[in-house]
Amino acid sequence: MALEVIGPGFGRTGTMSLKNALEILGFGPCHHMEEVFKHPKQVPYWEAVAAGKPVVWEDVFAGYRAQVDWPGAHPWRQLAAAYPKAKVVLSVRPEDAWWNSFSSTIGALMDAPEREKMPPFMNTMLDVGFELIQNQTFGSPVTDREGAIRAYRKRTEDVRASIPAKRLLVFDVTEGWEPLCKFLDRPVPDIPFPRTNAKEHFWKIIRGEPH
Repeated sequence: MALEVIGPGFGRTGTMSLKNALEILGFGPCHHMEEVFKHPKQVPYWEAVAAGKPVVWEDVFAGYRAQVDWPGAHPWRQLAAAYPKAKVVLSVRPEDAWWNSFSSTIGALMDAPEREKMPPFMNTMLDVGFELIQNQTFGSPVTDREGAIRAYRKRTEDVRASIPAKRLLVFDVTEGWEPLCKFLDRPVPDIPFPRTNAKEHFWKIIRGEPH
């Protein structure tokens, strides 16, 4: 099984909603940070990616048909090259809305007391995530609003410049099913577009609570 959809969008751009939507459309399972938390055996792959070591993408994404969110959003260039037939869906949202969501969730995890109660593999993965996000993508602390938004804007510009227009959909989940289904050549489901992973949902995942 090869990836059919690649999602280079930053976390907190509706990636959980997009994951659920892709799975409804038949592109599941879809890889997302939540999947790494569910499958600890994946952590060493992402430690290698963060360290700049080679990995076999077919092993990393074995069993998955799509990928969204960090950590998979980080090596988007390599994935686009490794899976040339895959379509690229770049999830976006207004910059201020993204920053407000990011800073109160992922950005707040660095020193969150919840980390003391997490299993070791989750803390390891969060350290990997901060390496990929803060050091290798933002180039500034996750608390630096200007640096984060600058990196957010650059990701959109880089993807637009690198991926042919026919292969790329820049997508805001508030647009609903129509543009996504048209791009992926799927009929529009007779159910509402999924809306998930509000801040409360995020922290429930982190705390291991039912959601």
